[in-house]
Amino acid sequence: MEKYYYLLINIFTLSFPLLRSFEPRIHFFSRWKGIFLGIGITGAVFIIWDVTFTSMGIWGFNPRYISGINIINLPLEEWLFFITVPYACLFIYEALNYYIKKDVLFRVSKPITYILIIALLILGIIYIDNWYTGLTFILTACYLLFLIIIVKPTFLGRFYLGYLVSIIPFLLVNGILTGSFIPEEIVWYNNAENLSIRILTIPIEDSMYMLLLLVMNTSIYEFWKSKNNAKTF
Repeated sequence: MEKYYYLLINIFTLSFPLLRSFEPRIHFFSRWKGIFLGIGITGAVFIIWDVTFTSMGIWGFNPRYISGINIINLPLEEWLFFITVPYACLFIYEALNYYIKKDVLFRVSKPITYILIIALLILGIIYIDNWYTGLTFILTACYLLFLIIIVKPTFLGRFYLGYLVSIIPFLLVNGILTGSFIPEEIVWYNNAENLSIRILTIPIEDSMYMLLLLVMNTSIYEFWKSKNNAKTF
């Protein structure tokens, strides 16, 4: 069973939101077109990143916990990660939008974004020689800057709330992937390319990697929703 651990993590991550997608109040399945548009575009970017970093030895995968099916030098399970995790987190995002009508973080969303941009750019430049740290921080800062200057989104407050709630399953899923609760890690990291700061067993960079993954998915999904809603008028 060990070789299916990563696959089982993907199934576990997807199972509840997929089952609840047909719940009549949120009606999540009716938004699949926009959801999978975001997953497809964002996934393409992250797969290229993942393949490159794997080939460079910046991270890799423990054969003990993967099925052995590889596509372009990546385990099948890693490909599935870029589907299951965004799907689950977009479900959380929409569920929160349904149950919490007020955008509780709206007033602070811009200050939060500017603080993140400045802090990530500074840290990314300082640690530019650490590939995972430098690239993750700079890319996240640049995408947030693009959103706030060019796109001018209204959903950032709701996104940050969804991100904060998603940290709970993130700690569980990424914790297992990086070696919490099991004898060895499923995904290993070259500490020469990161800050060697861990949340439990999770590199601190993973929190910004996840933020970038989710904000890209959410912004594309929200763009689709806005275009789709416009067609109804």
